[in-house]
Amino acid sequence: MDGHLSAKARSLIKGLKAHSDPKNVEGMARFGINPRNTLGVSVVDIRKLAKGVEKDHRLALELWSSGMHEARILASLVDNPAEVTEKQMDSWAGEFDSWDVCDQVCGNLFDRTPFAYDKAVEWAGRDEEFVKRAGFALMAWLAVHDKKADDRKFLPFFKAIRSSSTDERNYVRKAVNWALRQMGKRSRALYTEAVKTAEAISRLDSRSARWVASDALKELRGETARKKAGL
Repeated sequence: MDGHLSAKARSLIKGLKAHSDPKNVEGMARFGINPRNTLGVSVVDIRKLAKGVEKDHRLALELWSSGMHEARILASLVDNPAEVTEKQMDSWAGEFDSWDVCDQVCGNLFDRTPFAYDKAVEWAGRDEEFVKRAGFALMAWLAVHDKKADDRKFLPFFKAIRSSSTDERNYVRKAVNWALRQMGKRSRALYTEAVKTAEAISRLDSRSARWVASDALKELRGETARKKAGL
C-alpha cells in the first residue's frame, strides 16, 4: 500500500511507526480497541504529529486508505472539513471497526461539516454497531463543539436517544448515554429535556435502557452538570 502513497503520506506514517509500542497495543485491546493494524501510538503523539501539518484533503484520504488505525485518526486531524462530502462520511463510517477511531473522526472532523446534524440522526437509525455509535458520538460532540447552535437543532436527537436506549450492544448504549449527558449540560432548556428523556427511558422494560437512564441522571443531577447547564 505504501508504494501508492505520496511522499508526504509515507513520511507521516513513518513518523507514526517511530512511536509504535506493542505493549500499548495490548493495553488498548484491554480497553476494547481493535488491535488489528494498530501500532500502539497514543492520541497525544498523533496530535503532536498533526500539529505541523496543514489541512490537506487529499493527504487525509491517502492516510485513511492505508487502513492503519493511527493513520486514520491522523487523517481526521489533517482533513479539511469544507472538502468532506457526504459520500466520504458514509464510506468512512462504514469502515469504522473500533470505538476510538469512530469517536476521534466524529469529534475531530465530521462534527465540523455542514452534514453533521443530518448524519447524526441518519446514522443513529442504522443497525451497524459502529455506524450507529457514530450517530450518537456526533450528537455528543456537536453539543460540546457547536457553541453557537440554537438549542432547537438538538431536539430531534432526543427521539433517537429514546429509540436506541434499549440497544444492548455496549458501544452503542455507551454512546447513547454520552449524547444524552452532553446535551443535558449544554443549556437550561436542554437540561430539562435530557432529564425528562432519561426519566422516560428509565421506565422502559430494558436493562440497557435502565442503565442509560440511571447513569445519565446520576451525572445530570450533580452540581457540576447543573452548573454547566446554567442552573
